[in-house]
Amino acid sequence: MKYLKFLLVGVLFGIIVTKSEIISWFRIQEMFRFDSFHMYGIIGTAVITGIIMVQIIKKYKIKSMEGTEITFQDKDKSFTRYILGGTIFGLGWALVGACPGPMFAVLGVGVWSMGIVFVGALLGTFLYGVLRSKLPH
Repeated sequence: MKYLKFLLVGVLFGIIVTKSEIISWFRIQEMFRFDSFHMYGIIGTAVITGIIMVQIIKKYKIKSMEGTEITFQDKDKSFTRYILGGTIFGLGWALVGACPGPMFAVLGVGVWSMGIVFVGALLGTFLYGVLRSKLPH
């Protein structure tokens, strides 16, 4: 019962990404071909909302659900790391037609082939954990 709020937020997220067509492989391919503004508009809105929320959290010192202070740490400025990681992420997103966030929503609407992507994501995460110390910092 304690985690019901997280389940409800997850269900709401699934409904929103499904209704806004974020999980549509057609919309994702359209974005990567620069044929439509749809996905760029949604991503841009999310980025702007995130910036505003971070500023509100910092200004009003909003606490987490557990009552702890929310802190933001500076990121490592390694250009190579972000270019390499972003390229791998973008290629995977373009080839699969889904990013990791809505992957469960795609499974939820019955696209069972996304199970292969899910297993690949798990293996990729495991591989990253194994190779993390050898990757560029």
